[in-house]
Amino acid sequence: MKRLLLVGNPNVGKSVVFSRLTGARVIVSNYPGTTVEYTRGRLNLGDESLEIVDVPGTYTIEPTNKAEEVATRMLAEGDLAINVVDATNLERNLNLTLELLNSGKPVVVALNMCDEAAHKGIEIDAAKLEELLGVPVVSTCALSGEGIRTLVSRLSEARANTLPHERATRWARVGHIVEAVQRVRHRHHTFLENLSDLSLRPWTGVPLALLIAVACFAFIRLIGEGLINYVLDPLFEAYWLPVTERLSASLGPGTLLHELLIGRLIDGEVDLFESMGLLTTALYIPLAAVLPYVVGFYLVLSVLEDVGYLPRLGVLVDTVMHRLGLHGLSIIPTILGLGCNVPGILATRILESRQQRFVTAVLLSICIPCAAQSAVIVGLLGPYGVAGMLPVFGTLVILWTVLALLLRSFLPGARPEIFVEIPRYRLPYLKGLAQKVWLRARQFLIEAIPFVLFGVLVVNLLTTLHVIEFLQNLFGPALMRVLGLPSGAVSALLVGFLRKDVAVGMLAPLNLSLKQLIIACVMLTTYFPCVASFVVLLREFGVRDMLKAAALMITVSLLVGALLNFLL
Repeated sequence: MKRLLLVGNPNVGKSVVFSRLTGARVIVSNYPGTTVEYTRGRLNLGDESLEIVDVPGTYTIEPTNKAEEVATRMLAEGDLAINVVDATNLERNLNLTLELLNSGKPVVVALNMCDEAAHKGIEIDAAKLEELLGVPVVSTCALSGEGIRTLVSRLSEARANTLPHERATRWARVGHIVEAVQRVRHRHHTFLENLSDLSLRPWTGVPLALLIAVACFAFIRLIGEGLINYVLDPLFEAYWLPVTERLSASLGPGTLLHELLIGRLIDGEVDLFESMGLLTTALYIPLAAVLPYVVGFYLVLSVLEDVGYLPRLGVLVDTVMHRLGLHGLSIIPTILGLGCNVPGILATRILESRQQRFVTAVLLSICIPCAAQSAVIVGLLGPYGVAGMLPVFGTLVILWTVLALLLRSFLPGARPEIFVEIPRYRLPYLKGLAQKVWLRARQFLIEAIPFVLFGVLVVNLLTTLHVIEFLQNLFGPALMRVLGLPSGAVSALLVGFLRKDVAVGMLAPLNLSLKQLIIACVMLTTYFPCVASFVVLLREFGVRDMLKAAALMITVSLLVGALLNFLL
């Protein structure tokens, strides 16, 4: 099978072109021997099938970082390439185009974002550009699909065309080409361009960021509560609860199988949230209590990604982040961590130094609850309103700030200035948006349900074998004296290593006071990452740094828990 590479600078619309060519069946993989991710799919071209690879965005095939090294190596492995070029920034993009032509690889150029170029008053003669480059050039607008069919039909015309390759001559040739094919006429700024300027200026950008944050979380809550109250809860109560009740009656309360599958009865009845059985809590929490909020979060996150807001947020907060010893772009993995800590930790790869990556990953693991955990915290503390929610999330914000300052002192290192290209604001491509949300939600279910089932099974087995009782008797007095928590919280702390959302959910049957709920929720957020995050931290930073992070997490959790017990 031939391999078709999509190659281009970052933020030129490659992912949308990729989505147009491949549809929904895509696979995300790590390039062998690296932690750099790439996406691949398949395009059926008549009787022939092509594997399409979305190469990591690169400005050059003379690599200066790991992503560009991978892009260069992948180029050698491909049979032909589509060079996606941003029509609104032709001069910058053509440097990579000429490098690709010199590589000897057959190339077709997709002159993308032609609609935005027209809005900016930029006119490009695609036929003249094709004549000068000596390879097919197709004008496209990936968002609307314009030109994609023509692009596919001209893949058979892909060819190499070696041009003068000395770097001085290359940029001179880029200048001559741009002068020959591009015309720019005067025009007024559009609303989106004015909005872009407002997003980057501190006096307007900060209030706008706060407004967006409030709107996003309100929307997430609206989506989550709407799905729970009007779709999932009615479905579970109408169709699944009767099944578990009949099974409970046939198995008989108190038997081992009943304890494993159904769990304990609450006031003589099966409770899908509190019973702690494999067929009750283990299914209800990820599917009905957590998934709705996860879907809402990933929908909001995907929209912010696609419209181009996240890089602007990174630039906006860079000054403040530098004072805390962080890079402005640290805000992006931090926001991703609000969905799931695993992609948040992986996203630290965008940072330049190992020190910056480690600090950001540690802060994220300690202070940022994932969407699943946040959903259960909201469910537990929501009835208390601000009095319940503010102490938990306020403590985490304060802790994040204090730890950042401490780590800046104990882990000194270079804090390079932010260097990121700001893409134009764009309307999201709805099909690609839906595909992205679906892939992320599906990945959550694939990762969450096995761990939830395993966690509930372990707790039930340990309870049956009286191990939990032994641990509660052993650590219970210390928990009560230092943290103010009852001995029953021991089982929740144990399960927190597997799934924090399940651990938080296990607090509900304990009838904790508001003070105890606040302390327990903060501790379960800070004391240790879930096993999936643990594995990723281990893979990204090695055993030594992972042990440092684990020791810090446990220490911080105990200190913060004790302090809250003293203050509240």
